[in-house]
Amino acid sequence: MGVANVATDAANSGASVPSTVQATLPGVGAPVAAHTDAPMSAAVQARWDHIAAELRCLVCQNESLASSNAELALDLRRELRGLIERGQSDADIRSFLVSRYGDFVLYKPEVKPVTWLLWFGPFVLLLGALALALRLMRRTPAAPVPLTERERERARQLLES
Repeated sequence: MGVANVATDAANSGASVPSTVQATLPGVGAPVAAHTDAPMSAAVQARWDHIAAELRCLVCQNESLASSNAELALDLRRELRGLIERGQSDADIRSFLVSRYGDFVLYKPEVKPVTWLLWFGPFVLLLGALALALRLMRRTPAAPVPLTERERERARQLLES
């Protein structure tokens, strides 16, 4: 059994894996090792809070990255902290996450041709429904077609019986 298998088995079982192993083996633990447990400075914390609140948890979908307890959210929070601590701008961080996970990761995706349907689709549907409702309300009812003599006789027979 190699070091990779031991580290993977330990990580999957919930056991702690040394940070040197985490840093060297892909897929085992987080790539940012021990410094993620240290408290963040006030400036880093403020940026982290702001950005994490604007990002969607990809597992929960209706929770922000900041409030989700999903494993992927924990990993993304560590990644976000690392990007902030490495001096990446907010725009660079957002564009990195969008390139990796798509526009869905943002609670408020940018208005661009790819997201026009998302932004304007509900308004177009509402206007279409309103136009249809107005058309149906304005439509004049068709004039009633008079009964033929045969239909009148049949109706009279049905009413008398």
